[in-house]
Amino acid sequence: MAEKKKGIIGEFKEFVSRGNVVDMAVGIIMGSAFTSIVNSLVNQVIMPAIGFITGGINFTEFKIVLAEATETTEEVAIQYGSFIQNIINFLIVAFCVFMLVKGINKLRKKKEEKPAEPPKPAEDVVLLTEIRDLLKNEK
Repeated sequence: MAEKKKGIIGEFKEFVSRGNVVDMAVGIIMGSAFTSIVNSLVNQVIMPAIGFITGGINFTEFKIVLAEATETTEEVAIQYGSFIQNIINFLIVAFCVFMLVKGINKLRKKKEEKPAEPPKPAEDVVLLTEIRDLLKNEK
């Protein structure tokens, strides 16, 4: 039983230490930070501008009230304004990720297009060239 656990722990260490797991973790952390930046962009920049253009309308307040609030119960409502805002958030995040991937692919393509260094001549060719140069210098 102890041998089996040790094997599982060893396998888990191997799994966690692989590069793609670490890369994925970094990607998730960066993605959540990026999402908070995009949410801030949407909530503090884009939505107020859209609200200004539409005459001060706040999308998050759009809702369909199914049941009014009473002394004992809360209001029951379909908040489609928040849904609209989340759709806008998603579209902005998707567009930003698309532009980021497009930029990375463009950089990779430029790296691939760089001309490769010419192959080095064989050792015998180098020796013959040196001999030729020495003979020229002696004349």
